[in-house]
Amino acid sequence: MLWTCLHFPDLPLSIFERGDARERPAVVSSASHRPDVVAANGAARKRGIVPGLSIAAALALDAQVLIHLRDERAETRVLESIALWAVQWTPTISIEPPACVLLEVSGGLNYFGGLDKLLERIDSGLAAMGLIAAIAIAPTPGAASLFARAGEAIVVECEADCDRRLLALPVALLASAQGVLDTLAGVGVRTLGDVLALPRDGVARRFGQSLLDEIDRARGGLPDARPLFTVPERYHGQIELPSPVDEAQALLFAARRLVVELSGFLRGRGAGVSRLRCDLVHEDAQPTSIMLGLTCTRQIEHIMNVLRERLARERLPDRVEAIRLASEEIAPLAAKEGDFFPATGKDDEPGAQLIERLRARLGEDAVHALALRADHRPERAWGETAALDADRACHPECSEGSAVRRRPADSSSRHALLGMTAETHDSSPVPARPLWLLPAPRPLGADPAAAQLKLLSGPERIETGWWDGGEVGRDYFIGCNPRGEELWLYRDRGGEWFVHGLFS
Repeated sequence: MLWTCLHFPDLPLSIFERGDARERPAVVSSASHRPDVVAANGAARKRGIVPGLSIAAALALDAQVLIHLRDERAETRVLESIALWAVQWTPTISIEPPACVLLEVSGGLNYFGGLDKLLERIDSGLAAMGLIAAIAIAPTPGAASLFARAGEAIVVECEADCDRRLLALPVALLASAQGVLDTLAGVGVRTLGDVLALPRDGVARRFGQSLLDEIDRARGGLPDARPLFTVPERYHGQIELPSPVDEAQALLFAARRLVVELSGFLRGRGAGVSRLRCDLVHEDAQPTSIMLGLTCTRQIEHIMNVLRERLARERLPDRVEAIRLASEEIAPLAAKEGDFFPATGKDDEPGAQLIERLRARLGEDAVHALALRADHRPERAWGETAALDADRACHPECSEGSAVRRRPADSSSRHALLGMTAETHDSSPVPARPLWLLPAPRPLGADPAAAQLKLLSGPERIETGWWDGGEVGRDYFIGCNPRGEELWLYRDRGGEWFVHGLFS
């Protein structure tokens, strides 16, 4: 086995800074009567503010330093979010409070191209989430944790080399040694090797058997059973903003951190998200909930493009303190058929993404698709439908042949787009149809010759609709006017003539 430990030494500060694009002095304060600095960012360290310094001294060094009160519950949530993101690398994950996540990665090394490439992808992914970790690799979870917490970002695959390096680590890293550190230091014990150099019976009697057991587990001499992280069915992520934000576009930086987490979770599930909810948590108002309808996707840029358009038209009732992201609907991604020579224009995904961006920018009801209907009456042979529904989103091939347009402001003056066009009237066995129908048939009277129209072909009888109150009986012809325009004409049962459409 090969365990990877991700240790986040600045986790108390990262939960606040990962949502902020600005670099300004910031610290995390302990919750006590005499608070001190728990963590400080680089800008604060340049001013001499370091962990362990009192908050009063930190303010004396920089009166404008941003102070966050430590939130251990939020730190736990971030560790769980990291574990959610990490399921794309391995299903064997364990959280080690207060600042470590352990991954067993030996089973996926060949799939990810080897250990070096896997570590590069993990490191770049953590950076995209606004997190910095010390990463260590070892044959046991205990050894990996000790190396990472010691700040030794190393890869140790050989057990003999691992044992040698472990014995050089300080004994202060052991959880079971925290209550006896002064006593150990008094007898000259400072490393794990120093502990093992003493008689085991004497160490067990004086310092407890747990001290030896912890070392033995790290060396592989005892089993090290870890509680495994249970992956939920849906993704839920939250990020706290360092200060309230009153512009929706300013939320994109923090939202991207959550979308990266979501993408990793979906990769681990082999799924995509089709409905995504984004909640904006306000100071003194109910959260603003934004629902995004998507094709079944896990692409970061795709989700961000749709969210960006949606936030651009959102009016915030109050300043935003936090962002929550939740996957309302996920589904397995449909496997794409592979071609040795890919056909041009076969991939419908860019078109689907364009539709989603238009809907996010213009509104859910502003963009529609036209679909054919089983009705012989030309004015009822088509209809509007949603541009994308959940079934088509996960199966792009189901949406072939549909046309998309924006609804005009004056719907009574629009023309209907039919599914067939007639470029040649004589050679096609299918009855010709015009590209454009008039909003309503235009009467011509009882004689088309009086309107200087010449009949070219016909008739085609359409007689239907007696069962629903919309009965029609028409004989359709193709005619031509003096300007050479081809028209679609019909004669009703009363002998009256009408123009119903125009050919291109």
